[in-house]
Amino acid sequence: MSDPQPPLLNCTLGVNEHVAPWVERLCGEADALRVKVRHDERGVRIVDAGIDAPGSIAAGLLVGEICMGGFGSVTLKSAAADGWPTWLEVRSSQPVLACLASQYAGWSLAATKEETGGKKFFALGSGPARALAAKEALFEELGYRDRAARGVIVLEVDRVPPPVVVDKLLRDCGLAPAALTIVLTPTSSATGTTQVVARVLEVALHQAHTLGFALGDIVDGVASAPLPAPSPDGVEAMGRTNDAILYGGRVHLTVRGSDDAAQALAAKLSSRNSRDFGQSFADIFKGAGYDFYKIDPALFAPAEVWVSNIASGRTWHGGAPDMALLQRLWLQPA
Repeated sequence: MSDPQPPLLNCTLGVNEHVAPWVERLCGEADALRVKVRHDERGVRIVDAGIDAPGSIAAGLLVGEICMGGFGSVTLKSAAADGWPTWLEVRSSQPVLACLASQYAGWSLAATKEETGGKKFFALGSGPARALAAKEALFEELGYRDRAARGVIVLEVDRVPPPVVVDKLLRDCGLAPAALTIVLTPTSSATGTTQVVARVLEVALHQAHTLGFALGDIVDGVASAPLPAPSPDGVEAMGRTNDAILYGGRVHLTVRGSDDAAQALAAKLSSRNSRDFGQSFADIFKGAGYDFYKIDPALFAPAEVWVSNIASGRTWHGGAPDMALLQRLWLQPA
């Protein structure tokens, strides 16, 4: 009989308690960040970061860090020489915990018209509260579940979730209403655009997982991506945020293990390995009948990758950005 395999994410760090100061800052500085905070009839705290409130890039940077459980930083930098004036830089020394156990938008939260009493609802939950519910198979693979008396979930939606969805959040997370914070960030807002582009490192981690790389061997991550202006059109806004990562995203992963595995990851990880590379994401999405599952999974990756193996000190490089494509998509003639 073989020995049981150790969990991939062997840590006792709690994302929800750790990130609580970030959440309180978001709510405490609501006016400065251009977000609105209210409580529903049961006491659940709801942060509107772009629906009726205007939101802001500053709010998006903070929400990006909240999504990572506070175990990563999201900052702005100027890099006009790289073909676009404003970039996001994301760093984490707990990349698997921050990106996959917290930031990844993997919790399906849906309600039918009958359940809502009107319009059907669908969202993918992101952020620390995912680890309280641990409804996704990914958590079993990671061997991780958080325990906390409070939690925060981020939803990329343009309306407040209906009571049936809030009930599910409370039940599955095991939280009292006053202990749950729901942050709403439509992609068409400045907050939403920023926090989605801040997923550039997470996209690399998820693609590495899809490729079968040992997640436990990823020990550090640094990434950057250009930050586009938000679009008022929902599909166009989503297209811009995806294009920023697929065609402008740059990621440097530090790993351990074999050189062969590190070299293979660098060769296979970039979005240039996709048959769809070179088209705007909005066009690809429309061509797929607005069905994400019909899009080549290899496309969901950063444009350029470096992989360094601390076991040998060697580094490999793969892919390249296509800033000319982004400029055609984002820039208007003067």
